[in-house]
Amino acid sequence: MPQGDKSSYTDKQKRKAEHIEEGYEDRGVGHKEAERRAWATVNKESGGGKKSGSGRGKTESHASSRKGGRKGGSSQNHSQRSAAAKKGWETRRKQGHG
Repeated sequence: MPQGDKSSYTDKQKRKAEHIEEGYEDRGVGHKEAERRAWATVNKESGGGKKSGSGRGKTESHASSRKGGRKGGSSQNHSQRSAAAKKGWETRRKQGHG
């Protein structure tokens, strides 16, 4: 089987990769990179193509799907984070905890 051949994947795996790819593109990732990441995610979760061979019936790990958009870190930008830290510091200082 040549590299990049998707014939050994199930229809469900293909749909899953398409859905993941769309999610990456919605977040501003380029088409080729989104496709690469999507198939990498499918491979990580299911262990590659499932149509033939002795690997059938193994359970799938969905940890990488759960991680999803949260991997990038804080949702706050630098100035918001800084303002929150200053506010917390002021509160602790006034209450005598600092």
